[in-house]
Amino acid sequence: QMISQLKELIPGAAYWPEFKRNRSEQFEARYANVEVLNSPSLFFQSMHGSLLPIPVAHGEGRADFSATGDLDLCIKQGLISARYIDPSGAPAHSYPYNPNGSPEGATAFSSSDGRATIMMPHPERLFRAVQMSYRPKDQFTGEAGPWMKMFQNARDYIA
Repeated sequence: QMISQLKELIPGAAYWPEFKRNRSEQFEARYANVEVLNSPSLFFQSMHGSLLPIPVAHGEGRADFSATGDLDLCIKQGLISARYIDPSGAPAHSYPYNPNGSPEGATAFSSSDGRATIMMPHPERLFRAVQMSYRPKDQFTGEAGPWMKMFQNARDYIA
């Protein structure tokens, strides 16, 4: 939330939204599913098309473009890095699959150069398999959780 308020200082982030109170008017704390989209984000390199569970824990996570952002330009320029999805894999437009009510299910945004990414769910809470309260054995094996690749991408970028 805070980094979205600093977008004037981040090159290529002019179209980012502000984050407002969830449409549910309550704090959401649970798992949701997201699809990683093709974007310039260095964090999501080679993750395009991944459908992943992610912990949600926020009361103000709804992307609001009305005052300062531009949803159409974010879509056109490929700056939406991830979106909530429903059980069929389609973009989640409504509750409970879209826990905050963001348009198009958008939940992660990248700067145009890919060096800055903001995201409302919490991938840091699911980078190890032991962090998963439910883990289908056929999908997640070994020690790495579904979001480890995002952190490896960041490390690879600075290495």
